[in-house]
Amino acid sequence: LFLPRRLRPPHSMQRQLVAAGVAVTGVAAALALRRLVVARRAAALLNKLQLKTPVPPDVEISQAVKLTPIKELFDRKFGLREGELFAHGTYKGKLSLSVYERLKHQPDGNYVVVCGINPTPLGEGKSTTTIGLSQALGAHLGQQVMTCIRQPSMGPTFGIKGGAAGGGYAQCAPMEEFNLHMTGDIHAITAANNLFAAAIDTRYLHEQTASTNFLWNKLCPADGSGRRTFELSMRPRLDKLGIFKAAPDDLTASEIERFVRLDIDPDSITWKRVTDTNDRYLRGVSVGTSPSEVNKKTGESLGRESGFAITVASEIMAVLALATDLSDLRARLGRMIACTSCAGEPLTADDFGITGALTVLMMDALMPTTMQTLEGTPALVHCGPFANIAHGNSSVVADRLALKLVGPQGYVLTEAGFGSDMGGEKFFNIKCLYSKLRPSCAVLVCTVRALKLHSNEAPPVVPGAALAAEYREERLGLVAKGAANMLAHIQNVRKHGVQVVVAINRFHTDTDAEVETVARVAREGGAFDAVAADHFAKGGAGAVELGRAVMAACAATSPREFRHVYDAKAQGVKDKIETIVREVYGGAGAKYSPAAEARIARYEADPALRSLPICMSKTQYSLSDDPKALGAPSGFTVTVKDAYVSAGAGFIVVSLGTISFIPGLPVKPAYYKIDVDLSSGSPRVVGLS
Repeated sequence: LFLPRRLRPPHSMQRQLVAAGVAVTGVAAALALRRLVVARRAAALLNKLQLKTPVPPDVEISQAVKLTPIKELFDRKFGLREGELFAHGTYKGKLSLSVYERLKHQPDGNYVVVCGINPTPLGEGKSTTTIGLSQALGAHLGQQVMTCIRQPSMGPTFGIKGGAAGGGYAQCAPMEEFNLHMTGDIHAITAANNLFAAAIDTRYLHEQTASTNFLWNKLCPADGSGRRTFELSMRPRLDKLGIFKAAPDDLTASEIERFVRLDIDPDSITWKRVTDTNDRYLRGVSVGTSPSEVNKKTGESLGRESGFAITVASEIMAVLALATDLSDLRARLGRMIACTSCAGEPLTADDFGITGALTVLMMDALMPTTMQTLEGTPALVHCGPFANIAHGNSSVVADRLALKLVGPQGYVLTEAGFGSDMGGEKFFNIKCLYSKLRPSCAVLVCTVRALKLHSNEAPPVVPGAALAAEYREERLGLVAKGAANMLAHIQNVRKHGVQVVVAINRFHTDTDAEVETVARVAREGGAFDAVAADHFAKGGAGAVELGRAVMAACAATSPREFRHVYDAKAQGVKDKIETIVREVYGGAGAKYSPAAEARIARYEADPALRSLPICMSKTQYSLSDDPKALGAPSGFTVTVKDAYVSAGAGFIVVSLGTISFIPGLPVKPAYYKIDVDLSSGSPRVVGLS
């Protein structure tokens, strides 16, 4: 009543004030409402898209949008309290896990996973679709929404693929900060991983060159009064050995020997050093070749052959992504296996006494990074495990926080890497197993281009080369035949009890008839709906119908219908592998190399390992283990070449092919286009994509 009618906010905003405990009568109400109106008017000037045709380069679009300061955005959307968001500059920050504790009794929002069909080598715009859908829901349909996506590795950013901030008018911003260092999480993983690698080699060196008594006196030195004490970090190894004595001086000579000597088998060391760079020359390296790494008594070199992996392939990345809180993170780090003893006993981070140090390095990285889309919808960017060599999903922590923040009527979009056979399957059977979250709906991203490739009648899609005429002209027959791949992915998701909305990421070369063919076949094949979206060129406005379809799918189904495709605890290792092959890939079964047979036999004999879920490592380009087997192959047998345990992450990695753990660079990497423009006064990044 104290404000002119034109300045009065709508009743919905007044209800927000009531919910926040603000009185809505009297002068105090007038002042509070006036502040809210001023904030809304200020916000109206931010995050507005100025659409251009043709669509400019991604980095130019991102730099042209006036963004909302991140603290202001999250405070306005979610009413955060003091100390719950720590700003890292103006447009990104870290979200405290204390938010979850405050809201843990609030019902979760709708949980939507975005995955895809088997892509072409160019990618089909899954990240772009995720962000475009977020902008549609939040900026155009008035819904409370949070987008949870993975942090990209800088290796591909400077290599072939480019960044992963989305594209066109559907991006996470600022895209330069998104695609580069962000808040340093990947650097923290690099530091922790390489500290562990150094600890392993150093311990081997000292055990080979020092007596047991020397090691004992260094690990547990006597103080001025002659008393020895155990460090807290030593207790897990002592417990593992069954030594429950509090005082070191109470240990027998035999117990001292067992405690100080890990007896590392150097040929068993699987823990690699990492770097966040594509560098093929680091795939195989010799370490410890200096004259100082020699057994002085025998002259024997203590060096060995090893190699690097890219940082996002580190088990620490998977551990971070699956941890639920700091205590769980510490426990998972402690369980990571680096090698075995000469007697074949697994040696973990706990055995090396390094778990506490690794946890300290990873503490800040456990908090998700807060960012925003171009149209001002909030995003949590956290973790980046690859989907072909790990489980390929953003973090459990981010999803749990987001589901509480959006409230029971809101929407959380979480992206799974590659297709429903890769990141999607691992989302359902690994991530949801540990998070205990149940999805409300799945969005399956496809393109006309990819379906034409899956017809097996169109030429290959080659990065850097012009697309063949088949991809630029209307070819309804190719689309209809290639749709078999899409139908297989729809059925994969439905087998988990989840409704599917097919998002047809539309390119300018797609015809109406081609798009309608895809939509019709998808609906007839079991999709809840199938909708074309043009968010790349139009931002959230181009994905409004997709947003409505997702809202309808969430309203029409219950998360209680969700189910895993196998029972991780009850089924054996081979049974789980072959269930995935039959039910998800459409194959007949699996055959095993002698090395895989031997490892799996050991895992089957250990109840703790036998009960772990399976993380399949295979090509993303086919439902099978053959990247050339396009469409929807059936009746095939996959070859399991190897298997190993990621005990900290909590899954068994099963390799169906030769997967490189560190990519190389092409003849002309993306870095040729990346530079700093100094001509406009303030430095401006150019060339990122």
